[in-house]
Amino acid sequence: MTAFDTVIRHGTVVTASDTYQADVAIKDGRIAAIGAAMTDAAEIVDASGLLVLPGGIDSHVHISQPSGPDIVMADDFESATRAAAFGGNTFVMPYCLQAKGQPLREALKDYHALADQACYIDHSFHLIIADPSEAVLGQELPALVADGYTSLKIFMTYQDLALSDFQILGVLDVARETGALVQIHAENYDAIRFLTDKLERAGQIAPYFHGKSRPIAVEREATHRAISLAELIDVPIVIVHVSNREAMEEIRRAQMRGLTIVGETCPQYLVLTEEDMQGLNMEGAKYVCSPPPRDKASQQACWEGLQRGVFALFSSDHCPFRYDDEEGKLTPKGRTSFRWVPNGIPGVETRLPILFSEGVSKGRISLNQFVALTATNHAKTYGLRGKGSIAIGYDADIALWDPTRTAKISQAGLHHGSDYTPYEGIEITGWPVATMLRGRFVVRDGALVGAKGEGRYVTRGKPGA
Repeated sequence: MTAFDTVIRHGTVVTASDTYQADVAIKDGRIAAIGAAMTDAAEIVDASGLLVLPGGIDSHVHISQPSGPDIVMADDFESATRAAAFGGNTFVMPYCLQAKGQPLREALKDYHALADQACYIDHSFHLIIADPSEAVLGQELPALVADGYTSLKIFMTYQDLALSDFQILGVLDVARETGALVQIHAENYDAIRFLTDKLERAGQIAPYFHGKSRPIAVEREATHRAISLAELIDVPIVIVHVSNREAMEEIRRAQMRGLTIVGETCPQYLVLTEEDMQGLNMEGAKYVCSPPPRDKASQQACWEGLQRGVFALFSSDHCPFRYDDEEGKLTPKGRTSFRWVPNGIPGVETRLPILFSEGVSKGRISLNQFVALTATNHAKTYGLRGKGSIAIGYDADIALWDPTRTAKISQAGLHHGSDYTPYEGIEITGWPVATMLRGRFVVRDGALVGAKGEGRYVTRGKPGA
């Protein structure tokens, strides 16, 4: 009998705090030892020249989520988790959307049925609270938090999702009582409606004007208001997908005042701009997401937010639709106005390579910051025990990275369900070459070797925001 199942030898181990040469030994799906010259294993993996990183945790993805009449999301749990694994991820956190009047447990039952036996990597759910009724706030939500559904999301925009300030306060109050953590999509719904109506009356209906209907002030105001409401209740919150300096500075000022406000940004705000929505015909629809991509100055501000720790989380906001499809970006109603273009872009597979290349390889952030932003902070923030780091006793969720490998992002090389990538043609330095879930390879040498269904649902503990 060998002492270990697998030993990863000669690699450079990177955590959120340390970088060092070591062998990593795995037994029964967990990291059993970290040391030197360990060879007593059933399999030896030579990681010479590679980085040994914790598998990525993407805590903001949309999978198989209803998106409106005649609109179909491009990824189910099989394709989304497959793509995530190829991108160096071992855990995703999609959303369970509550329909108006629907009991939360019924919504969860539906989502669990979609995910069960379909996932290549592990997952957990955030609850989207669209109908904060007395029954939901008083009974359902506290019981579900106790069962391990410890994070919620609420919206300040979108028809049928936007909550009033009164409703937001109600959700935040329950979060304070139960220890749940609330994510907030911060955009001013009434301002967006007003600007959208005005643009349409002027005939400005192309996808490019999606950005003009959601200017920076719309996001900044809602961010300030969300923070103010959280301060009234004295509860931590996460402001998701921040796209610009003004909103980032609202978060920074709140943090400096001692409030626990967690900031998150995404790849689209580092490498895309509003000009990408200028494409001829409906090409600009490929880049429609909310908040929209901004300008070069906003990109720089988001990098500053990552570098200074204002943003603790870097997520994809993967929300995929097919482009060449009337059930996706080319829905006939979308040609009548940007208002109807499905809102979201794919990105779960490209999140880590983009941040590694643009951040680590170009000297904007350190390797340790990369690990914190893409794995460790997600685990800590959302109560994932035993994940998000390379440490003895932790799950052996590991990504092996070649920091010198160069590649060009291309739809032809990706594995998601969409038929395009908004990051087409971006040159990348640094790429994951293998992904392990609990000590077993899911992706190795560019090939899928894991089995559908090996990914598990994971119950979470109290968030640590």
